[in-house]
Amino acid sequence: MANPGFFCKLTHESLLAVRGVDANKFLQGQLTCNLNYLDENTCSLGARCTPKGRMLSSFRIVPQADGYLLAMASELLEPQLAELQKFAVFSKVKLGDETASWTRFGLINADALLSELGIQLPATANSLATQPGLVAIRLPDGRAELWVAAGQAATTQTLLDDRLSEAPLNDWLLAQVRAGIGQVFGATRELFIPQMINLQALGGVSFKKGCYTGQEIVARMQYLGKLKRRLYRLSLSGAQIPDIGSEIFSPVHSSAVGEVVLAASAGDCVEILAVLQQDAVTDGRLSLQSVEGPGMHLLDLPYSLDSEREIQR
Repeated sequence: MANPGFFCKLTHESLLAVRGVDANKFLQGQLTCNLNYLDENTCSLGARCTPKGRMLSSFRIVPQADGYLLAMASELLEPQLAELQKFAVFSKVKLGDETASWTRFGLINADALLSELGIQLPATANSLATQPGLVAIRLPDGRAELWVAAGQAATTQTLLDDRLSEAPLNDWLLAQVRAGIGQVFGATRELFIPQMINLQALGGVSFKKGCYTGQEIVARMQYLGKLKRRLYRLSLSGAQIPDIGSEIFSPVHSSAVGEVVLAASAGDCVEILAVLQQDAVTDGRLSLQSVEGPGMHLLDLPYSLDSEREIQR
C-alpha cells in the first residue's frame, strides 16, 4: 500500500490454543485447511464447520512447537473451546485460551521495523518468521501481523510508538475489506459455507486433505458448481457503519439477498464485504436493510476465483 506505515492493536480477536502430541491429528478432522501444509515458515487461514458445512468460526492458524494457535473473533473463542473440548477427550491434546499470553499488532508498511527486531519476513502470503517471543505473519495483501509474547509487549510497544503512528482498528479492518478477506463473527456464525466468503480462493480450504466435519458439503459445492452466493465488496455513502450481519435487499427478491460480513469507514463512505446472491448482483440494485434503504455500489476485489486452481490444494 502507498500509505505511510502504521500499527494498531488487534483487540477484536482472541487466541485459542491446541497443544499436545495429537494436535495435528485432532485438528485435521475438524478444520477446512490442511495442517500438513504448515510448518515453522507457513501459516494458513481456515474454518471449522458444522456437519452441514456452515462455518462455526474462521481463523488464522499458526503452528507452534507443540501445537497450534488459532486467532479468531473474540466472541467465538468460548463456544469453540467448549465444543472442541467435547471431541478432545480421547486425544492427547490440551485446549486453552492463550489470548493473555500474547499482544498482537497489525502492521502496514513496517518491514523496516521488523528488521530492527531481527525478523526478515518474506513477501509470500502466509509466510511466518520468528524470533524468541515474536511471531511475524505476512498477509495476502502485504500487510503483516506481529504477535509478541506478553513479557516483551511493553518493550515492543515502545519501539512501535517511536517508529510508527498508531491507527484505530478501523484502518486495519478497512485494509482487510479491501483485501477481500472475509471473517466469521458471532452475528454470522453458522450462516455461510466457506466458499461464500471466498475462503477457498485464499488458501483456507483444502480439497485433498480427506475428511473433516462438513467436508462432504463443502466439496460438493466446489465440484458441482452450484454456489449461488459469494463474497463481494461494496461501498455505501455516509459515515454510519452497518452492523455485521445486517441484511441487504434487492427488488429481484422479496426477502434479503445477503448479509454484511465486515465493514469499515473509508472517510465519506463505508466499504463493506457482503455475501450476496449472484442474480441480485447481476441486477445491480442493492440497498441496506430494506429495498428502500441506502443504495450500495459494487467495488472490485483484488483476486479472482479459479475453481481449477483452488481444488489443487
